[in-house]
Amino acid sequence: MSLPSHSPAQTSSPPASMESGALQQRVRRRLVAIIHEHRDAAGAYSTATQTLWSRIELALEGGKLTRPRLVLLGHEAFAARTEQGTAPEDGLERVIQMGCAFELLHGSLLMHDDVIDRDFTRRGRPTLSALYRDDALARGKSAQDAEHAGHSAAIIAGDLLLAAAIKLARRAADSLPAADAIEDSFHQGIHHAGAGELEDLLFSLDPVPAQVHEVLRMEKLKTAAYSFQVPLHTGALLAGADAAEAAALANIGSQLGVAYQLIDDILGTFGDPEQTGKSIESDLREGKSTILTAMAAATPGFAAHLQLFRDPDANVPAMRSALEATGAERFARQLAQDLCAGATSASRTLNLPDRVSSELEGFADLILNRGA
Repeated sequence: MSLPSHSPAQTSSPPASMESGALQQRVRRRLVAIIHEHRDAAGAYSTATQTLWSRIELALEGGKLTRPRLVLLGHEAFAARTEQGTAPEDGLERVIQMGCAFELLHGSLLMHDDVIDRDFTRRGRPTLSALYRDDALARGKSAQDAEHAGHSAAIIAGDLLLAAAIKLARRAADSLPAADAIEDSFHQGIHHAGAGELEDLLFSLDPVPAQVHEVLRMEKLKTAAYSFQVPLHTGALLAGADAAEAAALANIGSQLGVAYQLIDDILGTFGDPEQTGKSIESDLREGKSTILTAMAAATPGFAAHLQLFRDPDANVPAMRSALEATGAERFARQLAQDLCAGATSASRTLNLPDRVSSELEGFADLILNRGA
């Protein structure tokens, strides 16, 4: 799953307030404590699972903690007028718990993503899959059996993280009037991510790229929902926003999330790997349907090049040149700009606190200038 913050080169962040900086520190400490709690508990019944949790901790190190920051923004968008009489620390504690829940969910999806994409490196380091693969190789297993062992361990780790994420999200909402709505929103993010991943997989099996509206739907499901839309939505609900207000803020997140993935598609084909840390061949070689291939496929005369995109031995520079000639990159960047403009315009109509609007605009600027 091509999700935000996969590479060490993508370390820029939108302007952060002292509040969000302090939040990130607390989220990091809490995540370590949660993982250690599960690791220590596993020691009572399975030393192998205790080791698995230690390796999970290594795999989850780093990252920009974008999702917890969005939960905080969603909360701050409405907290000032909805939490009179409520201790500020109680609201922040719920934000921390929900932010950790999203990071555990993100880790779960990344573990499963490594299996789907058959990857053994992430952020320039061996994945958890690679560690168990290498263990199997050291025991004399064949390369095929060792890779199977590695991917199997990653599936198990992803399942454990998913269970922990769901439990923590429910705890963050416990006793609030909107508890059920918050839980439903978190579950929706999970289901949408799975649906988007499935569509991405099935599109790669088709003889022609998916259409533009299909790719946009897939990217909204796969990336925008759990990484942008639902963090803002649950943060708003934690603060006591009503359903319509929370949904309006969530829609801003959806637009930003789709724009992020559009730029990610562009960087996956035309970016500089030295700056982005992303391969510019994998999407093309795997026959993925991206906004670029979808836009190009709708261009007259491009049909003659379609066989390139289903040939694993095709010349990648030739594929890239064929895409470039259609103007797909230009169109995709314009679409991302339109989405970000729509998001920032909508944030102003909601009369959000100035700092919240400013940070949302910072996210939009970061999205559009990634890899620049």
